[in-house]
Amino acid sequence: MQPAEAALGQRAVQEELTSEAYHEALEAETSPPPPPPPPIPEPVIASDGVGDNTLADGTYDAVILGTGLTECILSGLLSKRGLRVLHVDRNPYYGGACASLDLTQMYERFTDGALIPAELGNPRAYNIDLVPKLIMATGQLVQILLHTDATKYLEFKLVDGSFVHTGDKPHKVPVTAMDALRSSLFSLLEKNRCRQFFSYINAYEPDDAATHNKLDLHKMSMRELYDYFGLQDTTRTLVGHALALYRNDAYVDAPALETVLRVKMYARGIARYGSSPYIYPQYGLGELPQAFARLSAVHGGVYMLNANIERVLFDESTGRVCGVCDADGRRATCHLVVGDPSYFPDRVTRTDAVVRCYCILRAPPEHTRESHSCQIILPHRQVRPPRAHDIYVLVLGHTHRVAAPGKYIALVSTTVETDAPAQEVEPGLRLLGGESNIVARFVTVDDVYEPVDDGRRDGVFVSKSYDATTHFETATADVLDLYARIFGEPLVLGGRT
Repeated sequence: MQPAEAALGQRAVQEELTSEAYHEALEAETSPPPPPPPPIPEPVIASDGVGDNTLADGTYDAVILGTGLTECILSGLLSKRGLRVLHVDRNPYYGGACASLDLTQMYERFTDGALIPAELGNPRAYNIDLVPKLIMATGQLVQILLHTDATKYLEFKLVDGSFVHTGDKPHKVPVTAMDALRSSLFSLLEKNRCRQFFSYINAYEPDDAATHNKLDLHKMSMRELYDYFGLQDTTRTLVGHALALYRNDAYVDAPALETVLRVKMYARGIARYGSSPYIYPQYGLGELPQAFARLSAVHGGVYMLNANIERVLFDESTGRVCGVCDADGRRATCHLVVGDPSYFPDRVTRTDAVVRCYCILRAPPEHTRESHSCQIILPHRQVRPPRAHDIYVLVLGHTHRVAAPGKYIALVSTTVETDAPAQEVEPGLRLLGGESNIVARFVTVDDVYEPVDDGRRDGVFVSKSYDATTHFETATADVLDLYARIFGEPLVLGGRT
């Protein structure tokens, strides 16, 4: 991407996410400029309380356990809705399983006393997210940020590129008719078929039958839509995994409408910003929990760190949750509890595991148009031997204030399929330039859990673990699902009330 285009794209991102014009587009009303953001609330220390047996102020509508991204977003949404929230974490820091660490903390956590190479510079110049995920600029998470006004506490920067790996190198992800004609991914005949497909997708409007070409996408499966345009298997994989961002191929037998809307969302981001549909907070995702902490504090929420909640309390007559109790016997009453899987091991089931390899690079990957930040998706069918799950590569640099000048943070992740998970990320690591470009690497394998029930019966709602993807779409879906289960109605986005 040319420097002038990059500058325009970056300016457009921040102006649009903070401007009243964007709020007007979403909610057709004008609001005064927001006040300066309040400072990050000082968390209550665990020993504080009113009386010997009261935790914090004692009475709340909701208690949230864990300060991961899902929990922090829900804390903001609940506070915005008017609930009095107590937000608790057993750790002395925000973020939980998706905390941001500096280089010293990374070496302490993942090595046995190894020394930090001098060439990496100041360890505090690094903000390495344990679960980094890009934000779709036109996606639902941005709408949630706007809905809650959390954008005024954050500064975003456009991600330079979005690529899909096929053959022997990454390629720009095509999403328009012109992209299809220009891309080297397709044969001459396939270019024409893709041109027709993308023209149809981008023109399609759910409420305008004139754009449907007599196709009923509510009934027609995505497989049938692919067949209608005669797309090859490699093109279908690209659309499903690099544009619609599905993790497997089950979607092809579902109604085509959902996939078409996902591709349109991706295309809107490209049309609006030029180089990619993704944004990322300056200084990393650790800024998101802090933003929602500010938001919750504005609405009366209380945060407690170093607080070890040992028991969730239930009303014997109704079977519903009525409070929580910490290790010292202090209690807080509430009507509902939300928590991450680590707080409820008896309420979750292990579904799979994710291997993540964090790398520090000397230069960005080749064939990414000199992008200082990018996502590369290796579709499972393009890996040799073929896999059941995609491999994701995410690269961020100093422009996002997550690494020292001249250095880059890369994450390679995938769902574990064998007894040698570290080897499963090797196809992604090869894209990073080999050992000559990798200064340091850290590997971890984390189990993935999902709740065994929906929480409606007793008022205890458990979030899902974070999957292998390097984008926020699946995590945002979990937030919206939790919200709907808690209130019995979906979150209506587009307004700020």
